[in-house]
Amino acid sequence: MKLRLWAAAAALMGSLTVTGCSQSAELLPAAPIMSAEALAAADARSYATPPRNPFAADSPYAIPHGDSAQSDMTTVAGPVDVSRALLPEEIRSTFVGPGAIIGYLSGRYPDGRRILWVNAVNGVFKLDAESYEILQHIPSPHAQTYTREWADAAIASFNADNGGAALRKAGEVMMALSDLSGVYIVIGANNWLYVGGKDGSITAYGDEVENDPASPIVVKARFSPPDELQGPMVGMNVTYDGWLVMTSEQGQIVAVSMDLTQHRLARLRHSDTEDVSAPSPGMGWIRNSLAIDDSGGIYIASRNHMHKVVWTGDRLSTDETDGAWSEPYRNGGGSGSGSTPTLMGFGPNEDHLVVITDGDERMNLTVFWRDGIPDDWEQLPNAPSRRIAGIAPATMGNPELTAVQSEQSVAVAGYGAFVVNNTPRNPPMVLPAAHRIGLLSGPLGSNPEFQPFGVQRFQWDPQTRTLYTAWENAEVSSPNCVPWISTGSNQVYFIGARDNQWTLESVDWTTGRSTFHWTIGDQAYNSSFAPVVVDDLGRIFYGTTFGRVRIEPRATAGAN
Repeated sequence: MKLRLWAAAAALMGSLTVTGCSQSAELLPAAPIMSAEALAAADARSYATPPRNPFAADSPYAIPHGDSAQSDMTTVAGPVDVSRALLPEEIRSTFVGPGAIIGYLSGRYPDGRRILWVNAVNGVFKLDAESYEILQHIPSPHAQTYTREWADAAIASFNADNGGAALRKAGEVMMALSDLSGVYIVIGANNWLYVGGKDGSITAYGDEVENDPASPIVVKARFSPPDELQGPMVGMNVTYDGWLVMTSEQGQIVAVSMDLTQHRLARLRHSDTEDVSAPSPGMGWIRNSLAIDDSGGIYIASRNHMHKVVWTGDRLSTDETDGAWSEPYRNGGGSGSGSTPTLMGFGPNEDHLVVITDGDERMNLTVFWRDGIPDDWEQLPNAPSRRIAGIAPATMGNPELTAVQSEQSVAVAGYGAFVVNNTPRNPPMVLPAAHRIGLLSGPLGSNPEFQPFGVQRFQWDPQTRTLYTAWENAEVSSPNCVPWISTGSNQVYFIGARDNQWTLESVDWTTGRSTFHWTIGDQAYNSSFAPVVVDDLGRIFYGTTFGRVRIEPRATAGAN
C-alpha cells in the first residue's frame, strides 16, 4: 500500500543516477527457532482477537488492514485446494483504472447486499460486492486519460517484456498514481466513506437515497484542514469513540469528528528536533498508517522512533503522565520502518504489544511493550530502548541475505507475526536503492530476474518473554502484496508469482509449508502493493494495477 513509493520511483525515470546505499547497522544474530511441537501447541490455544470498532462499518474490510489494530487477519476460513491454474470463469475482474489498490466493503444494507467502495485515480466508485458491476461512479478529470484501452496497451507491453528494458514503461504507468488523493480510507458505521486528501482534507461520500446501494454517490460532508496542518497526509484510522485520525509526513497528528465539524491537532515528539524533510517523495518522516487500541492508544512509527499518543476523548496527548511514550528503534538504513504498526495481544491476561519491521537494511521484527514495561524487564542486547520486548532478524530462510525490506504491515494472529520480503534481486546499478522496491517489485515483480523470495513467521512466547523464529519459507514469493491470515483455515494468503505468472499462494500457518497455489494469470493480475483479503464468505479479493479482482473457484476442498 505504498502509492507515494510508486510515485517517487516513477518520478526518477527521467533522470536515473548511480547512488550508494546507507551504511547498515551491524546485523543481528539469527533468532532462536521455536520447536514445531511448541508452535503447534501455541496455535491450538485460544487468543483474544482485536475488538470490533463500533464506529466502523460491520464488514470484513472497512478500515485499512481490516481493523483498527491493523492485524490483516480473520477468523473466517479461506479456501484450501490443490495447486492448479484457475479457469477464466473463476476470476471476476472489473476495470476501474489505476490506483484501485484497496476495495472497502460496506456493512450490509437492509436487503443483505454490500457495496465495494473504491477510490482510484479515475474517481470514486461503488461496485456491487456480489456481481462486481459498477453501480455508480464520480469520475475524476483523469478518467478520460486512463481508459481501458490505455490499460490494455500497458498490460500487453508488460506481457511482451517486463524485464530491465521495461523500466521506463513501468515508470510511465506508475506516474498515474501521483494523481490519487489517498489510499487509506474508512467506512463508518453511518455508511459514509471517508477519503483523506493529500492536504489533510477529508471528504465523506454516501448514498443519495438512504438504504439504496445503487443510488448515486453524493458528498455528505467535508473537512477543510486548518492552516497549521502542513505536509502530505499519511494513513487513516478511527478511534473507538468515533474520531478519524490521520498523520502528516512531517509529524503532525489530527483527530476529526465523524461529522467532520471538529478537530484536534498535536505534534509528535522529536518532530521539532529531527529533520522531518523527505529526501525523496514518499520517504517522509512518517511513511505509514497508524494503529489504534480500544483504550485510546494511537501507535505511529516515525523515521527513528516508535510513538504512542493517547486520545483522551477530547485531546491528543504526548505526555507520559497520560501513558504516552516515544522510543527509538534500529534504523541502520536511515529511512525508517516500512510497515504500519500492528497490535498484538488483546485479552486481559495477554501481553499487550505493538510490532513493526525496523529500518536496518536487513530488517528486524521489533516488538514493543505497548502499555507498562514489566518491572523486572532488562534492556535487550542490541536494542536501543528498554521498551523493546523482542528484536529478531528477517532472514527469510536465507541467512546470506544482507538486504531485506518489506513495504507491508506485519500480519498478526495471536502471538504470531508474519512478514514478507519485497527487496528485489539483481537490481540495475543505475536505479537508486531507495526506489528499487517501487519499480522492480511493483510492475516488474513477477519477472524471475527481479522477483524477491522468502516469507517468515515469528512467534512471541509469553512464558519466556522471548521472540522466536517460528518458521521460514525461502521457496515462495510475495513481491508486493499485503498478506492476510485466516485462522479459520490455518492459512496465510498472499499474491505471489511463478514462471512470470501471478499466483495466489497459500501457506500453512503452523508449519510454513506451501499448501497450494492458484495460477491466476498474466500482468493484468499484478497485485501492485494491494492487500489480499478473505471476505465473510471465504472468497479471495484484491486490487490489481488497473482494477479489482475476486477469485471464485468452482470447487475447492476446504472453502466455506
